[in-house]
Amino acid sequence: MNLADYKSEFLNYLNKEIQIKEPKKLYEPIYYILQIGGKRLRPILTLISCHFFKGNYKNALPAALAIEVFHNFTLVHDDIMDEAPIRRGQKTVHKKWNLNTGILSGDAMMLMTNKLMEHYNNDMFKELMVLFNKTALEVCEGQQYDVDFETSKDVSIEAYKKMITYKTAVLLACSLKMGAIIAGASKNDAQHIYEYGLHLGIAFQLQDDYLDTFGNPETFGKLIGGDILENKKTYLYLQLLKKISEEDKVSLLKWYRTKEKSDRKIKEVTLLYSKYKISELVKKEITKYTTIAYESLEKTTIKESGQSFFKKIGNELLNRKV
Repeated sequence: MNLADYKSEFLNYLNKEIQIKEPKKLYEPIYYILQIGGKRLRPILTLISCHFFKGNYKNALPAALAIEVFHNFTLVHDDIMDEAPIRRGQKTVHKKWNLNTGILSGDAMMLMTNKLMEHYNNDMFKELMVLFNKTALEVCEGQQYDVDFETSKDVSIEAYKKMITYKTAVLLACSLKMGAIIAGASKNDAQHIYEYGLHLGIAFQLQDDYLDTFGNPETFGKLIGGDILENKKTYLYLQLLKKISEEDKVSLLKWYRTKEKSDRKIKEVTLLYSKYKISELVKKEITKYTTIAYESLEKTTIKESGQSFFKKIGNELLNRKV
């Protein structure tokens, strides 16, 4: 099977399990956010991991859907916190409905993830839930770090990497480890595939930072320059602070002290990124973490053909436009 086959299997399962029911104003937003696209990378990785550790990938479908529902729950609430108008090229849930609907439907999605885990029994259920609960809490911690950074005057690059590890990478790693657990893989294999996902997730988020500023608005699916408008201290911003002249720093900090949301603000800050070649630094860091991910993958007992499959996913990540 190729990625499209796994995605098709997953979407068939999603469409069977996720239906609009009463009360409609609770379930319509859930159906909406789960239907408007997305790469479905996390659930697909759960299925692939289960398969390549010699399990029946169909047994991993409930866990894969739980991961996808949880991921989209975090997006619904993140969009509320960021006051974001667009997600995947469509209106965000709180803009299409209202703030209260976004909060309540998001809460319901979190509970749905737990119900999906009820497909598993006894020791496997416990192992999956311990991993999932740890991951979910780390995602919340990562989100709080992200919020804290907006008002902090002193954010280090290491602190930023910890934030994206928690906010993004741990869920990717969890997706892979769940597949391994369901397949009955050894603890060593489960941990190595987790490390593969963790470092791939860091690369994934760094690529997202890059695309937020330098992406194509027609393919990215979100507002280009959104991080700049929200004064987010991304990897690009923190690297710029290390290299910028004092004169240019005055201009940069002036923009980051204002809540102004204008095209001019995006343009001026982007010009500074280009002047100091920050995009090249980000690409180098993406390559670094992808390489570490591959080294972890090579420590697993997955056959070479399976490792090639996972590396292909990593290569596509490095070249993605959305």
